[in-house]
Amino acid sequence: MTRNRVYVADDHLVVEPVGLDKVWSFTRRLRIPLSQVEGAFFDPSVKDEPKGWRGPGLHLPGKLSGTFHSGRKRQFWNVSGYDRAIVVTLHPTERFNRLVLTVDNPREVVDTINGACALR
Repeated sequence: MTRNRVYVADDHLVVEPVGLDKVWSFTRRLRIPLSQVEGAFFDPSVKDEPKGWRGPGLHLPGKLSGTFHSGRKRQFWNVSGYDRAIVVTLHPTERFNRLVLTVDNPREVVDTINGACALR
């Protein structure tokens, strides 16, 4: 079951956490202009990266949901397991430097995001 609904609409990348993930992440929807999206890639090894400190959000073994701060970087994580994790890198002027998300079809979602970015 998906933890995030990710799609492109009206020249924006839209990320919607599903179910209780909206509560845990304190996020109903992220809407980012495609001009601010640098790209996306499938990366199950992201589990080994330092996450930084959480605030606000949830951090349990195998479940990260919310905003995480590492140095001067702010990241949005909504991950349940890492076997279907994607990373979306964003322009430094955006609220988040990157998004780390669990999705049902990671390669398809990555191709959709990168394809939309190439068309802008």
